[in-house]
Amino acid sequence: MNSTLTLLAAGSLRRAFIPLQAQFTQRTGIAVEIVFGPAGLLRERIERGAACSVFASANHQHPHRLCETGRAHGLQPFAQNQLILTVKNTPQTMGKDWLGLLSDAALRLGTSTPLCDPSGDYTWQLFERLDIDYPGLGASLKQRAIQLVGGRDSLTVPPGEIASRWLIRQGLADLFIGYAHYATASMGDTDIRNVTIPQPWNIRCEYYLAMLDESDAARQFCQFILAEEGQRCLRDAGFLAVSDPV
Repeated sequence: MNSTLTLLAAGSLRRAFIPLQAQFTQRTGIAVEIVFGPAGLLRERIERGAACSVFASANHQHPHRLCETGRAHGLQPFAQNQLILTVKNTPQTMGKDWLGLLSDAALRLGTSTPLCDPSGDYTWQLFERLDIDYPGLGASLKQRAIQLVGGRDSLTVPPGEIASRWLIRQGLADLFIGYAHYATASMGDTDIRNVTIPQPWNIRCEYYLAMLDESDAARQFCQFILAEEGQRCLRDAGFLAVSDPV
């Protein structure tokens, strides 16, 4: 009888893990049921007893906490990401670089939700880093930020939509700070553009795996993610491998 495992995974992994899941099941015969969501809220579900064989988080903190409490083991990194600024093309935004856009207090800035979603946590780290070189800017950005997604009562982004692009097109924000891998899906857009946040200000976003059971299926799945085929799925979706320089 073929095995089945349950994967709880950060929502940002959807574009990589859907094809990865299909390839893994085709190769092994092991079915994978995936639940996507903000990693912080998924961790809370696990703590409340939700079924989970493998947890794929967009940060180290949430799976590490599960390991500390004995619920999970085998913590290991499997991918990297960065942040990017998505902006609506208007006369007010055209010609401005990343710093000019973030410094324009008239532009509405959308973000994800800190503590619930690692994307929000990484964004707040960006603000704190900016405050070192541009005193007051980071504090201002924290006050201006509209936490639109990734929270307990956030808006629901329609299936197949990228949050940054959808929120801007709905008129809910002029700018959005999110994960850089989504830029691969919005190439060719004319009403919206992605603006790189350069080093040394950008944040290295590290993704981690942890197993919550000892099954052979869980071990095989984690090994598949870390092996060539799994890493190719991640790269195809715009992620960086663990070994790639940032």
